[in-house]
Amino acid sequence: MQRADQNPSAFSRRWTVAAIIATAVAVAGAALSWHGQARAHGPGMGPHLRGGWEQMDPEIFNRRLEAMIAYRLADIDATPEQKSRIAAIMKGAANDLQSVRAQLRELRRQSLQLLSAATIDRNQLEALRVQQSQLRETVSRRMLQAFADAAEVLTPDQRARLAERMQRRFERR
Repeated sequence: MQRADQNPSAFSRRWTVAAIIATAVAVAGAALSWHGQARAHGPGMGPHLRGGWEQMDPEIFNRRLEAMIAYRLADIDATPEQKSRIAAIMKGAANDLQSVRAQLRELRRQSLQLLSAATIDRNQLEALRVQQSQLRETVSRRMLQAFADAAEVLTPDQRARLAERMQRRFERR
């Protein structure tokens, strides 16, 4: 029996899946990172960004997410229906994770308070770290589900072309 690393077909499938996941991570990461970008650019970005992506006007968020998806899928001849379905999947994931992001933000705030206290409570810090890890695992699980759902929307040929595009992007870094 041939090993998977010696089988070109298995190798191609692994890279395709990896590229789809990487694309979904990029789309989701971009959607979820508005919070940091809004603060980095300050109030000049407009009032709809001051509180982060979770406080962004839903219409603006949806337009930006759809634009990011359209950009990622531009070179693979994705149909408008595919783009729409993938956008719905990613919007659903972002909406599902909105409360988790708020919880993570609160845990970071609590950690900062503990670290700036006169006495460092290592046990409480560890408890907060465990809570943060559990929430990040929730995010990871939900995003993987969204990535797999989005990958199923594309044809095998589209996934292969997307993998090639992502591979070229990775090589430039």
